[in-house]
Amino acid sequence: MSTMARDDDTGFEPRPGRSRPRSDGRKPVSFLQRVTREVTRAGGDPRRIGVAKGASKRGRFNARGRGRKAVATFPRQSGWSRPEGGMRFRARRVFVKARVVKLRGSKSKAAYAHLRYLQRDSAALDGERGRLYSANLDQADGPAFLGRGQDDCHQFRLIVAPEDGTELGDLRDFTRQLIVQMEHDLDTRLDWVAVDHHNTGHPHSHVVIRGMTDDGKVLNIAGDYIAHGIRHRASEIATLELGPQSEWEVQQKLGREVEQDRFTRLDKAILQEVNDQGLVDLRIGEEQSYLGRANRALLIGRLKRLERMGLAREEAPARWSLSGRLEKTLRELGERGDIIKTMHRAMTEQGLRRDPQGYVIHRSADRQPPTVGRVVGKGLAGDELTGRLHLVIDGMDGRVHYAEVTEVAGDEITVGSIVEVGRAEAPARPADRNIIELARDNGGIYEPAIHLRTARNSMRLPDGNYEGYVEAHVRRLEALRRAGIVERLDDGNWRIPQDFEDRARGYDTGRSKQLGVRVLSFIDLDAQVTANAATWLDRELVAETLVTFRDSGFGREASEALARRRKWLIAQGLAGETDAGFVTRRDMLATLARREIEETGKKLARQHGLHFRMVESGERISGTYRQSVQLVSGKYALVERSHEFTLVPCRPVIEKALGRQVSGLVRGSGISWELGRKRGLGTGM
Repeated sequence: MSTMARDDDTGFEPRPGRSRPRSDGRKPVSFLQRVTREVTRAGGDPRRIGVAKGASKRGRFNARGRGRKAVATFPRQSGWSRPEGGMRFRARRVFVKARVVKLRGSKSKAAYAHLRYLQRDSAALDGERGRLYSANLDQADGPAFLGRGQDDCHQFRLIVAPEDGTELGDLRDFTRQLIVQMEHDLDTRLDWVAVDHHNTGHPHSHVVIRGMTDDGKVLNIAGDYIAHGIRHRASEIATLELGPQSEWEVQQKLGREVEQDRFTRLDKAILQEVNDQGLVDLRIGEEQSYLGRANRALLIGRLKRLERMGLAREEAPARWSLSGRLEKTLRELGERGDIIKTMHRAMTEQGLRRDPQGYVIHRSADRQPPTVGRVVGKGLAGDELTGRLHLVIDGMDGRVHYAEVTEVAGDEITVGSIVEVGRAEAPARPADRNIIELARDNGGIYEPAIHLRTARNSMRLPDGNYEGYVEAHVRRLEALRRAGIVERLDDGNWRIPQDFEDRARGYDTGRSKQLGVRVLSFIDLDAQVTANAATWLDRELVAETLVTFRDSGFGREASEALARRRKWLIAQGLAGETDAGFVTRRDMLATLARREIEETGKKLARQHGLHFRMVESGERISGTYRQSVQLVSGKYALVERSHEFTLVPCRPVIEKALGRQVSGLVRGSGISWELGRKRGLGTGM
């Protein structure tokens, strides 16, 4: 017996096996899932299972972040209270979204763009442009704020939306009180700016906080404080301002969620009611949770709505089964509904009316041909924290299109611009640039042996695998050979065409599924009719295949503008009418572009005190790339040499050469840039 006891104390080792299939064929439910479900049904938070009181989860913004001590003091019980009168009351709800944004590299430019878009038109309470404010200023200086944080590692972006924001009115005092409380919790003064938006039906504040403490240290905020603390403090302030909401008010708000086509609090409660059999059982009984009993009528009403949507089915009286795609479908419907509202609002602001059945939301580049249209709306996309912009485009096909681009890419696009939505243009590959440089120095022939020798002499690879490095370039060429872009010679070398880079990028673009928006014109149709420049209308007139103009909406406007442009070109002697119809001069686009370049060059010469010189085809230019100049005819690079400068077509390959020496050979209306070989060939593919 003693041996048995000793064995029980020291030798017992449980070895649980896999959960066996249930007798009814349903998926087995693990012990942890059952515990989590019961904790939820009892009104607890399953995320706190295994977390000691006052303890924080691990992670950079938890274990070492500020605010974790404050979160530990927050009550974990229900937010309901019951004064002596018997009626139950609840704190005001405030929705908070937060994001930590890194600012290194190109992200800094995006931060400037983000702050500009926060101050968009009609965002203020009086319908005027959104006003940036801070702790002490009602008109804060955005560039100065970002200038102070140009060396910060990150910044914090918040959206604070009180559920009863319309009752609060001006949100400035509310936001300032919240920041003061946050400073107390985080034990540091915060450098911040904010903008209030009142044009969406749900008043909210955008707050941008520098990632730096008042003593110059990096500001790390605990994840629990970001997730729960800010919302808790905001709720306290809103409740103090408006008073607690009664149980009747809460029921009224929940009642409005019954028919909504989005994921709601009722849906969340329904998912928590799923039992071990995978059913939502709303029969009155002891097994039913308090939330299920208190909101039974609302939950049944919501389930009937979900049943009509094909997301639920009543298997027996008061018992429903749910679709496995319920939450995903409802969230997608909610997102689509928000996008449709955004599109409708943009069209209404421009005084345009289109059939909502013709609204198109672009997610990725599909097999449909590119869409051309005019931008009628622009703003922050999604939850307005993602660093993306949305564009609402009145298409020439009679439909209204919605597309998203990065803040940096969409920064130059304005309302009224003519754009094309289609496949995103692929960036130039470093491997392609390496191939071009080696072929240029070898009579247009790329030799892997020369590349291997050059790589060993001019660069250092971490793994020392120079053969594999060169082989990667050869595999790239083999793929381009199958596309008919390069030619493989019998001796294992490759013949590289002069337009190799453009054709290689075109090949990558054709294979990409990423959505892109390309600007066709920065000026509207009326300005293009009489512009002394090569416009989008001109390029359409000489194109082999014209864009289809629908006889309604923007399509009709573009068709009428095209007719007026023809008359202007005839008056300028750049086109004429013959028996065969309208005919343009072969050099029409070049002549118009040259006129604009000469006019712009003279203006810049007066500004910079330099002499402007036009370049001719076949001429080689060299100098310092000073800036890019966006013209109607296209984007041009200002290249300065000695006491003069010139304007030549700008291409992405020289964007990183700003302030450095560049050279190139002018070929007609284009240019072949020669940036010079670097000390080591690029390693990216």
